[in-house]
Amino acid sequence: SDFASCGSPRPKQAARPPTPLAQSMPIELEAPFWGFMGAAFALVFSNMGAAYGTGKSGIGISTLGVGQPELIMKSIVPVVMAGVLGIYGLIIAVIISNEVTTVEEKAPSYTTFKAFAHFGGGLACGLSGLAAGMAIGIVGETLTQASAAQPKLFVGMVLILIFAEALGLYGLIVGLILSAKASS
Repeated sequence: SDFASCGSPRPKQAARPPTPLAQSMPIELEAPFWGFMGAAFALVFSNMGAAYGTGKSGIGISTLGVGQPELIMKSIVPVVMAGVLGIYGLIIAVIISNEVTTVEEKAPSYTTFKAFAHFGGGLACGLSGLAAGMAIGIVGETLTQASAAQPKLFVGMVLILIFAEALGLYGLIVGLILSAKASS
């Protein structure tokens, strides 16, 4: 404006070289934190569900085994199904943690969008595994003893356990979908 008032033309500014997109984008330092938290939550909550389901079912099986030890192996189904929940969390945790990066070729490659997608996928899998483990534990404890007293209840117990396990499977599926969404 000083030059304009005295009638002189504005001095030409030196042209700046175009900045690459990588240099103009801020690096999102907190993004890997959220991604890793999603992986941790998937593993931790699924394993909490697996541990609860195994522990509660184990109480019922051991109580049953005192009076009828020949039925222990038949009643081990809830423990196996609870253990699978931990595997669901492990699968999602490995997938998520392998996709978390910070900078590739001097460009931020892991965005907040990817991080929150991984965080949501980890929570979906982990909390579903926790809920499924609680259901498996409660059913496993009571119905192993009940099916020992009335063998016709065994098929019903297995069906209830399958539906409880499906809750964890739904979380795994949502976790996979959100992880794939983050990669696209």
